[in-house]
Amino acid sequence: MKVAIADPSRAAGLRCLEHFSAAAGVRYSKARNFDFGPERRGNVSMLSPFLRHRLVLEQEVIEAVLLQHSLAGASKFIQEIFWRAYFKGWLEHRPTVWEDYRDRLWDLLRSLDDDASLLERYDRAVEGKTGIECFDTWVSELVTTGYLHNHARMWFASIWIYTLGLPWQLGADFFLRYLIDGDPASNTLSWRWVCGLHTTGKTYLARPSNIARFTDNRFNPVEQLASSAPPLVDERVHPVRSLPVADVFGPDERFGLLVTEEDGYPESLLGDQPPVAVLGAIATQMRSPLPIGDGARRFAAAAVSDAVTRTARRYRVDGELSETSDWGSLLIDWAGRQQVRTIVTPYVPVGPVCDLLDDARAALERDGIRLLRPRRPYDSAAWPHARRGYFKMKEKIPAILEQLGIRAGNHETAQSA
Repeated sequence: MKVAIADPSRAAGLRCLEHFSAAAGVRYSKARNFDFGPERRGNVSMLSPFLRHRLVLEQEVIEAVLLQHSLAGASKFIQEIFWRAYFKGWLEHRPTVWEDYRDRLWDLLRSLDDDASLLERYDRAVEGKTGIECFDTWVSELVTTGYLHNHARMWFASIWIYTLGLPWQLGADFFLRYLIDGDPASNTLSWRWVCGLHTTGKTYLARPSNIARFTDNRFNPVEQLASSAPPLVDERVHPVRSLPVADVFGPDERFGLLVTEEDGYPESLLGDQPPVAVLGAIATQMRSPLPIGDGARRFAAAAVSDAVTRTARRYRVDGELSETSDWGSLLIDWAGRQQVRTIVTPYVPVGPVCDLLDDARAALERDGIRLLRPRRPYDSAAWPHARRGYFKMKEKIPAILEQLGIRAGNHETAQSA
């Protein structure tokens, strides 16, 4: 699976899916919580980097799994797929949570220069020098590979907040800078969940016995971790908004296609409607005010490049890449050169790429250029169920699958996988 992660392409993602789908049933449900270390990842799918950049689509994954398992047999795996949709939909309903996180992060980074104690604790944490073996090992693994097992991410966040006494926003930023599957919604809301902000009052405490059990006794930090996890309190009420209306474009529309790191399979949205040209805009540097890890930066850039190359080849048009942060000037210049007044890009959810597009929209409108963001049916079907807790969405999974035309089988492999 290391080879697949090192190859940020749709082809590699599909190979990863083919390799894992047979194991997405009972075997996955029994072993998924174990972190055996970076050399033993066969118990999890390793699809998250491809899903995060949508080189492979959630619907494709579910369909492939249900070819080999019944819905009941693969329920745990499919529920994990829907967690991604839940977090994205929840943040779409409450974009001020993202705004608050970014504002508070800026304040905390500035305060590091004035708070020697905070700076010392922060430096020891991000350098993996806390003396807590499991935590320091995870720091090294994250920085080196760009990946951590999901259970390790929960332990890591709990230790960061409750044992090391560090602000959760600094930890969320550390993850977003280094994870090759770093997703603004999943990352921000998972950290908020650990400290009791997402589900009010419910926190996650990393326990030595739990770490020992689910790392196969690789680690056992007895008497090193906090013994309690008091919940944090959100100082701001975040109003719930209606989902933004998805854009549509006509069958004879003349447009340029913008590819971002949020969606690396745009041709599945366009179908037989060709763009005039394809532009890939890379925004990974906007994930944080601090430098982005090499692995995360390279994966996102290569994912965008793969999508541009593949799409330009399919429609036999020109494709190009840019890494500028001034998307207003970039898009106006590109549209002028390509002689288009409409730019289409797959819907971008709340996060740094959305921030860049929002900043560019006013400049585009002044220049008479329309920016259209069509949304995938999967998101339109799932996100309305993400207004509250995850279990409200979980109850709706069969109905969502039916709405999408995904038929669950009744396979013998559901019992034996």
